[in-house]
Amino acid sequence: MGSKRNSKTFILLFLGLLSAFGPFVMDMYLPTLPAMSGYFRTTSSMVQLGLTTSMAGLAAGQLFFGPLSDKYGRRPVLLVALMLFLLSTAGCIFSENILQFIALRFLQGVSGAGGVVLSRSIAADKYSARELAGVLAVIGGINGVATVAAPIAGSFLADASGWQGIFWSLFLLGTILLAGSFRMEESHPAGLRASVRWNDILRNFGLVLRNRQYLAYTLQYGFTMGVLFVNIASAPFIMQEHYGLSAMQFSLCFGANAIAMAIASTVAVKLPTMKDALHIGSNGMLWLSFAWLAALSQGCSFWIYETLVFALLSMAGITFTASNTLAMECERENAGVASALLGTAGFAVGGIMSPLVGLGNILFSTGTLFIFSSFLALLCTHYALSSQGFIRSHILEELRQAAKKISALPRQNSK
Repeated sequence: MGSKRNSKTFILLFLGLLSAFGPFVMDMYLPTLPAMSGYFRTTSSMVQLGLTTSMAGLAAGQLFFGPLSDKYGRRPVLLVALMLFLLSTAGCIFSENILQFIALRFLQGVSGAGGVVLSRSIAADKYSARELAGVLAVIGGINGVATVAAPIAGSFLADASGWQGIFWSLFLLGTILLAGSFRMEESHPAGLRASVRWNDILRNFGLVLRNRQYLAYTLQYGFTMGVLFVNIASAPFIMQEHYGLSAMQFSLCFGANAIAMAIASTVAVKLPTMKDALHIGSNGMLWLSFAWLAALSQGCSFWIYETLVFALLSMAGITFTASNTLAMECERENAGVASALLGTAGFAVGGIMSPLVGLGNILFSTGTLFIFSSFLALLCTHYALSSQGFIRSHILEELRQAAKKISALPRQNSK
């Protein structure tokens, strides 16, 4: 009966929408910030605090809901998170002043984090190895599209119904997911759940963090998220102010880059192993970051810029699937805690990197941050893979192939 109710199509769609909670909660209302300043009769910086608190809530909430789901099960924790999301979203709509709105945005971020963290935990419960990679690729693709689609969707809704209309849309999304949660069967049986004692939760955090393999994959994911957030923060200014694109042209290019990342997430599954995908994606990000900075420093055309961003985000999409899969495979027994730390790392690094884009010349600062984030991501990749012998065996295999070709040359000449 469970398999009939929870088909793979339903699971993919449901988990994909859960993972999209983060970007939609965080970015969807960005186009309405000026209008909200007037509505609440306050400064733009006060309104922007709602963005900061929602990001903090998304990071903190994952650390809260992930471990709870390891103890009490995924379904009941998800139901609580979604109900809390509906209440906080309604509170945002009817806020009487900016301080109420800011506080409720934090609560909205915390509750929205439940969906983000549980999307990975449920996937790890239900699937393993290559099948898990395929599911996480779809989830990552949807999340990547949502990250850049949220502000675009928000701008259309803002024109039609103002900032309240955006929050009503979030309320509708939460209602749909709440209905889906009642249909979703528990993926973490009672016999596998952790002890209810808080001491054991802290111990599980310690156990997961002491897993160096997991930690390396998680940091790699975090620094790759840094690349994504730097692009999100810089692209509007570079495309519209530096290259003079209209708002519609910017939206189309932004959307195309999101689709590239989503497609690349699924391409990763076609590679021989997830380790190969991580190796290719991490190296590709660093070299493309150098190319991006060199090209922009020479005043390249818009299409060279767009091609490089398209390729850079494609490499990021490949590593998202690989790092998520490898990290969750490392800590299957503590999937809730592992997913929480993984998601928190992404939002933490992204939150730190985004404001740095505005320091000095935006072209130079963006390129430098691309290189910095990509370099650290590659270091984490090399640490994780070399400790498993992957890098060494990869190089040895290449040397063996080269030796075969060289040894074949004299025989071919003697003929």
